[in-house]
Amino acid sequence: MSKHILVLPGDGIGPEVARIAVDCLKAAASAEGVSLTFDEAPFGGAGLDACGKPLPEETLDKARSADAVFLGAVGGPKWDDAPERPEKGLLALRSELGLFANLRPVKVFAGLEGLSPLKADRVAGADLLIVRELTGGLYFGEKREGRETASDLCTYSADEVARIARVAFRAASGRRGKLTSVDKANVLATSRLWRSTVNQLAPEYQDVTLDHMYVDATAMKLVTHPSAFDVILTENLFGDILSDEAAVIAGSLGLLGSASLGEGGPGLFEPIHGSAPDIAGQDKANPSGAIASAAMLLRFGLGEARAADRIEAALQAQLKSGRTTADIGGSLGCRAFGAEVCERLAS
Repeated sequence: MSKHILVLPGDGIGPEVARIAVDCLKAAASAEGVSLTFDEAPFGGAGLDACGKPLPEETLDKARSADAVFLGAVGGPKWDDAPERPEKGLLALRSELGLFANLRPVKVFAGLEGLSPLKADRVAGADLLIVRELTGGLYFGEKREGRETASDLCTYSADEVARIARVAFRAASGRRGKLTSVDKANVLATSRLWRSTVNQLAPEYQDVTLDHMYVDATAMKLVTHPSAFDVILTENLFGDILSDEAAVIAGSLGLLGSASLGEGGPGLFEPIHGSAPDIAGQDKANPSGAIASAAMLLRFGLGEARAADRIEAALQAQLKSGRTTADIGGSLGCRAFGAEVCERLAS
């Protein structure tokens, strides 16, 4: 039975990297005997241009009926004065699909330590997973706009915290068994609720060692001793910042993918970089993050681990070959890099 994937190319470099991701999905699926079908829909700035909304109703309907959704990128200065920002479509899509858990892996492969801006001995062995709560906190709280004063309300319930904490505990149980919950419990009431709720769940996961860190201490340790972390659990705002910081451990925002998951229904898979409108259409984008996201789509969205392994192995081999894009010291364009990864997938 075919699995159906909705592709949202989005804005900026989104269509370029999404095209490469689809090519890799097709190649890996063909090699493993997996049947996939694809459809596209406007989203973000492209949705505003086509339908006047960052998340058109037809796009949302297609997303709900898909087995998985792939997003290229969203946003750009073209829509700064639009009635709605393109990013509002992304928040709405996460909410409508119930995608409360964002998984962002960061791994430095042996032999690729030189890609990192940090010293090689500092990043050697780094292999961590950030589990970020995605539908609560400041980003979804009541907002008051104003020229003199403004406010954003941060709210979490114990149920919301427990739901994301269980995802992180299960992830740690399947890895090295260490979970670091990140908060600011010395200042914030929501963080104190967060910490107490996570502590209450800990006895259910005897094979996981739990510790807590303040977000500022975590930010420092991520760049001084990244290999100390296994799974990091945190709320929406902190997770957004820490995951972008952690991305540079591997060398570039362009290298990493992400998965946003809920309790049933399609997941959303996207590279963690932005739309990079300054290089859009110039064949300069690094599609590695999109390719990594394609592997996560196969693994977490469709349950096709063998095809996911195939993509990850091909991407790692391509990066190790030194034939990379300019942002990490190579000379290949986006299309050429993607074509060589697909050649490795076919072989």
